[in-house]
Amino acid sequence: MGLIEEIRERAKKNPKRIVLPEGEEKRSIRAAAEILKEGIAEIILLGKESKIKNEAQSLKVDIEKAKIIEPEKSEQLKNYADTYFELRKEKGMSKEEALSIMEEPLFYGAMMVKKGEADGSISGAVHTTAETIRPALQIIKTAAGVKKVSSSFLIILKDEKFGENGALIFADCAILPDPNEEELADIAIVSARTAKDLMNCEPRVAMLSFSTKGSAKHKLVDKVVKATEIVKEKAPGLLIDGEIQVDAALIPEVASQKAPKSSIAGKANVLIFPDLNSANIGYKLVQRLAGAQAIGPILQGLAKPVNDLSRGCSVEDIINLVAITSLQAQ
Repeated sequence: MGLIEEIRERAKKNPKRIVLPEGEEKRSIRAAAEILKEGIAEIILLGKESKIKNEAQSLKVDIEKAKIIEPEKSEQLKNYADTYFELRKEKGMSKEEALSIMEEPLFYGAMMVKKGEADGSISGAVHTTAETIRPALQIIKTAAGVKKVSSSFLIILKDEKFGENGALIFADCAILPDPNEEELADIAIVSARTAKDLMNCEPRVAMLSFSTKGSAKHKLVDKVVKATEIVKEKAPGLLIDGEIQVDAALIPEVASQKAPKSSIAGKANVLIFPDLNSANIGYKLVQRLAGAQAIGPILQGLAKPVNDLSRGCSVEDIINLVAITSLQAQ
């Protein structure tokens, strides 16, 4: 059984309530039908009930077990709008604006998660990453001790000798362009949690650089070294090392030469890149040249799980991210 199949099976053991704010979208409806059929999660679709049901009928899929909510007609709308007003009144929000905004499915879905009426939310099939993240930041906010939301990708390689039987976490590939030392440390800590949640293993974190253990001197190297020190102070039980080059992080033969005393060298399963340039380029290179499966971006650091889809996502991508969000909620 592959890792994705394992994730789906683990999700089935404790199905969570996942809201899909883009409930009128064809891929969301197809995914909802398959998720309900397999028992991966309970599904809440946001949108016009007649449109969703007509679309499902034309697609010849069964969504009878899905809960459908029209935000503008919901009995919870005023309650949700009042809560949103309290959260945003210091930013100049009026009660009328709060009510209008809460009719928008992405904001309504985020409020469902905050109120505990859904366990997680997924959007992005027709919205940008910024549009997905904005309601989550305003309503759900970051987890205790985390200053910034970041992201990771679950990378599954054909060659199982790397990472955790071929699986690795890459971060941050989508959110923070140039994290400072503290932010980079936070990315490492939350990415380790993601690895534990999804890969069901002990995280082994490599703080990547173009230098290994002082082989080069530069302020960019210093940032990675300092971030590693911060992680060791905040999470002393975490297996982490840096600064380290990616070959030394992944290949035992190289590790024995470049970092023989490292606890993670040659066997890292979480790769923390120093900035968004290197992370985004790195994951796309591995995806395209090595034929790896890249699942994400998986949002990290929120108090409750909200995740982002690519606008080019497939039905399978939605199903997989629902399973991942369910595990995060567990």
